[in-house]
Amino acid sequence: MLNNLNPLVSLCKRRGYIFPGSEIYGGLGACWDYGPLGAQFKINVKEHWWKAMTHRQDVVGLDSAILMHTNVWKASGHVDGFSDPLVDCKDCRFRFCLDKEKETKKDPGSCPQCGSKNLTKPRDFNLMFKTHAGSVEEEASLVYLRPETAQGIYVNFLNVQSSMRKKIPFGVAQIGKAFRNEITLGNFIFRCREFEQMEMQYFIHPKQADQHFEYWLQERKKFLTDLGLPEKSLRIHEHDKEELAHYARKAVDLEFLFPMGWKELEGIHHRGDFDLKQHQKLSGKKLSYFDVEKQDTYVPWVIETSIGLDRLILSLLCSAYKEEKVKNEQRIFLALHPQLAPIQVAVLPLSKKDQLNTLANKISTFLRKKWRIEQDETGSIGKRYRRQDEIGTPFCVTIDFDSLEDKKVTVRHRDTMKQERLDIELLERYFTDQYIN
Repeated sequence: MLNNLNPLVSLCKRRGYIFPGSEIYGGLGACWDYGPLGAQFKINVKEHWWKAMTHRQDVVGLDSAILMHTNVWKASGHVDGFSDPLVDCKDCRFRFCLDKEKETKKDPGSCPQCGSKNLTKPRDFNLMFKTHAGSVEEEASLVYLRPETAQGIYVNFLNVQSSMRKKIPFGVAQIGKAFRNEITLGNFIFRCREFEQMEMQYFIHPKQADQHFEYWLQERKKFLTDLGLPEKSLRIHEHDKEELAHYARKAVDLEFLFPMGWKELEGIHHRGDFDLKQHQKLSGKKLSYFDVEKQDTYVPWVIETSIGLDRLILSLLCSAYKEEKVKNEQRIFLALHPQLAPIQVAVLPLSKKDQLNTLANKISTFLRKKWRIEQDETGSIGKRYRRQDEIGTPFCVTIDFDSLEDKKVTVRHRDTMKQERLDIELLERYFTDQYIN
């Protein structure tokens, strides 16, 4: 178990997972770039979520615009209510968010940086990023970068329902960028100003809320454990009345034990009919559903599942990070789920001799038709094993001079370092059986 994030941050930069944003210019707070391996890992995680959500009869997908009409955010309450109380220290000029300081159990009556009690009164600061649409910067052209993806689903409720001929209950899933001008930052990619959300809004009959809420809570927990998060690192936290958002009738967080403590990973929310009614009221468009069979018209209620992709990636990396002693040397490896690993099989010719490279190229080309392959020829075989361990590659295929004669290769397992001698022609079946197809 990681005690702090520093070793993981170092590994992520060293191995091409995640880099500080704009690093050559000194960086930009809470902005991160996903490197070659991180970008592939991110795609893999998104594909698993998308498949779990939309490869079923009752949920469809959507990709709504980042820029939306300003009235969308007025109806949702973000324009008037999406703010944090900020306090300035008059002595050291440090600015901090009062609510976030309470969360970390620091004394909100003093500056967390210098300890001074000479503070300004709290002032509300809206977390949405503002920009302008068009060529003139004026009030009429004001738009916001969306702080969440859910509203794009609500304003498209009728479009999706009618075009896809969906009957209640049904859901709409979306993956997309969101932006929040966060003041309290840190903890690597846990809280960023630019991040990706994976959300699903499930439209239901008002009388079926409890059963659907419980169903999706269990489904989402199972999804997380199937990805490799251990049960002992997950817990359920139900919000009390004081914690509930203004739109929520009930809310449960699936929390993960990060190195900095238990933190929210995914939220399951019973939003009632708040969002659709708000948009119906401000737009003047009816957002109700007509049940032909029961001759019943009503505004659907909503069960929402919402998870930050970056936060999920951090939890997966924290769970996968392992350190152990092997022959008095430290071995670091990422025990990633084989289907999520950015590189699934590394092909390692023992020498740079042409005969071995020719065979290695042939094996790489063949395996690449099904799996993500890297051919690594640089350094000693021991160093290459350690490099692939840190990358999180589940299997290495080593080609030696005996391979030219017996048509066999050595397959090494990442987690156990076990090695097996296999016929080259059996590799495809072997890796298929190892669940990396």
